[in-house]
Amino acid sequence: MSCLASCCAAATCGLCSSVASGISKKSARLAYCGLFGLSLIVSWILREVAAPLLEKLPWINTSTHTKAWFQQQAVLRVSLGSFLFFAVLALIMVGVKDQNDRRDSWHHGGWIAKMVIWLLLVILMFFLPNVVITVYGTLSKFGAGLFLLVQVIILLDFTHSWNDAWVEKDEQKWYIALLAVSVGCYLAAFVFSGILFIWFNPSGHDCGLNIFFIVMTMVLAFSFGIIALHPAVNGSLLPASVISVYCAYVCYTGLSSEPRDYVCNGLHNKSSAVSTSTLILGMLTTVLSVLYSALRAGSSTTFLSPPSSPKSELLFFLVGRIAFIHLER
Repeated sequence: MSCLASCCAAATCGLCSSVASGISKKSARLAYCGLFGLSLIVSWILREVAAPLLEKLPWINTSTHTKAWFQQQAVLRVSLGSFLFFAVLALIMVGVKDQNDRRDSWHHGGWIAKMVIWLLLVILMFFLPNVVITVYGTLSKFGAGLFLLVQVIILLDFTHSWNDAWVEKDEQKWYIALLAVSVGCYLAAFVFSGILFIWFNPSGHDCGLNIFFIVMTMVLAFSFGIIALHPAVNGSLLPASVISVYCAYVCYTGLSSEPRDYVCNGLHNKSSAVSTSTLILGMLTTVLSVLYSALRAGSSTTFLSPPSSPKSELLFFLVGRIAFIHLER
């Protein structure tokens, strides 16, 4: 058994070394995406299993708390460790203009050390007092709000690239395809908004605030199309239609987060299934946004950073918080 354990340890170290070597030779951005995804997976696992363990830690379990509180603590502590890791790397990379800078080797290399440091930071967060985590949790909500704006920029960049790619083909079938996708997105946005009226405006109850948010979402969706088609803007209908679908989704996530016992939350009887589906969809949206932004920013002079500039850490530092907000809920 001892020999087998030694062989397994040696094989694991060899595998990690090979992976780290391959990462440094290819794309560090993909590696940071992988580490970000790993932090989400760790958060999700701890959210489900760590509550009984945290209850045994006296510096965390200082008074009577619910299971949901301990789940939130687990997610926040992993989030804080990841936040510090990417923030430190972002600060180290400040002023790096190209790959000739000596610090670029820190960006692409040392992956075993980076993974160890990330793990140690996450573990260390579970020894911090609750007041530190509470302050971080409050401040991080503003970071999540900032990422919603960043996500719109990412989505606009993607849809403009998509629109330009089809327009450059200069064929009628691609113009028809653009129109079909745009109309389909608008139909999806308005149909979904109509469903939100049914879910979050139950009959017999005064749900004026919910109605206001849903109506504003539909008004904004309509306004996006008018502005995009205005001659002074000379825009495209595709980005406006996709943003309309995204706004409807954001409206849904906000309304579905209303308390279970709130009379205007028509999904309270299906809260478990709704929370799970919203969590999965939110995490998927976030991971795709982070992956796209990391790959796009490293190769574009027009999207958030100059070419050959190793600023992936800054992107993760900026956008990582929103996924943990979904996990906390």
